[in-house]
Formats: sequence, structure tokens, C-alpha cells
Amino acid sequence: MPFEELLTRFNLLMAEMENQPEDAHELFEQLHMELNQLKATGQPLPEDLLKFERQLERELEARSDKGSAKG
Repeated sequence: MPFEELLTRFNLLMAEMENQPEDAHELFEQLHMELNQLKATGQPLPEDLLKFERQLERELEARSDKGSAKG
């Protein structure tokens, strides 16, 4: 899959995350898969995308921890 197409899909996922925050975990998984596909192309990923992935992962873990504390 061409690099540009993956970036387009990434942008669509970001828009979905903004519009449907309740589905953030599922969207994160899709985002993670897209980033893995980008990595598989052998092209270097921009550091800001990698940083964003780490930040989002921490945020989802924090949400999960809060949900566990409530239950």
C-alpha cells in the first residue's frame, strides 16, 4: 500500500477519534495497525507520529485504570 494512502487512512482515523471519543480504544488499535504498516514499508516514521502513538497509548491506559477503579 502506498505511503500516501496510509497517511490518508491515518488522517481519517484521527478524525474518527475526534468525533467518536467513546471508541478511542478500538480506533487506537486501528491506528497502531496503520503505523505498523507504515513501519513495514521501511520508510522512517516522523518522530511526531511515534510520539503521538506513545501519548495515546498512555492516555488509553489511564482511562482503563480509571475504569477499573470505578468497577
